[in-house]
Amino acid sequence: MNIRKNDEVLVMRGDDRGKRGKVHRCIPGENRLVVEGINMEKRHMKPRGNIRQAGIIEREAPLDISNVMLVCTKCHNPTRVVFRILGDKSRVRACKKCGEVID
Repeated sequence: MNIRKNDEVLVMRGDDRGKRGKVHRCIPGENRLVVEGINMEKRHMKPRGNIRQAGIIEREAPLDISNVMLVCTKCHNPTRVVFRILGDKSRVRACKKCGEVID
């Protein structure tokens, strides 16, 4: 996966198109991720002792990774990710547009 936890992403498709948010959680086996404040769903929850409140709870649902683009930390534009190998043989992510290292 080219996108990791705490990356800023831009939603490209769906009801929340054009919104930006920070990645909360990645689910690599399903190619999905949870973005803060994006793709909100309402769940009707029963009480479970003192652990959880009953009622209608809003939470973020997972998005497909193909519906978001990574936002570069330097140029602040949505971009594809390219991998570069540095002189010390380490593999890092870089912005396709400006070439800045993202990691």
